[in-house]
Amino acid sequence: MKLYVFNGRKLLVCLLLLAAACLLIFLPVYREELAAVFAAKREIPVYSVDTEENLTALTFDCAWGADDIPQILDTLKEADVKATFFMVGQWAEKNPEMVRAMAMEGHDTANHSYSHFRMGSLDREMQSSEIKKCGDVIEKLSGRKCDLFRAPYGDYNNSLLQEARKLGYYTIQWDVDSLDWKPGISRDEIKQRIRSKVRKGSIILFHNDTPHTAKLLPEIIEELQSGGYKLVPVSQLILREDYIIDHEGRQKKNT
Repeated sequence: MKLYVFNGRKLLVCLLLLAAACLLIFLPVYREELAAVFAAKREIPVYSVDTEENLTALTFDCAWGADDIPQILDTLKEADVKATFFMVGQWAEKNPEMVRAMAMEGHDTANHSYSHFRMGSLDREMQSSEIKKCGDVIEKLSGRKCDLFRAPYGDYNNSLLQEARKLGYYTIQWDVDSLDWKPGISRDEIKQRIRSKVRKGSIILFHNDTPHTAKLLPEIIEELQSGGYKLVPVSQLILREDYIIDHEGRQKKNT
């Protein structure tokens, strides 16, 4: 009678062979289920746009105060630049004259949810309600329907992107974060962040109601334009159809 002694390595090989055999046996049964698992990949919003033109977009998230909005609008008007304002619905209701001014001057008035919740933690019904309620407020105040949405805090998941798409929105992130909201950040640090990260098709994130943004904006615009960039609103930068979004969130023509 022979005795077979298995060491750790031999045992591991046997277990792997057994697992492979089981997979071959049961694969036909679970083929559809496995396909569904692999198909459920993570969706990605638009962080930037692949373009040969020297285009970039200035965006401002509006959620708190509004005292600096007139100064921002004046700067944009003097520079003949159109930007995109992602506004919280509650903010828009408190500052209707600002929303109307943005729309009258040709800027994008865009959706930033109604309540500024972390929307990745909400269920689908709440996600849809937050987007729709904010969109209704903006349309009422601006006189036009918006189709650009940005999640508060940049917090998103597949269900949020899907609900936004059902409501006719393109979900927009950013690839250049000014960090203008960060306590203690200096004007030079903000400029350096933009200078080092901007490229063709970039979407630049600012916030209103910060210590530096409104005052620094003329310098930023001048530097970008001197660098050959044309500043356009997101509505004119993104592709509307026949596109893909790569793993970095760069929107490209579907070739």
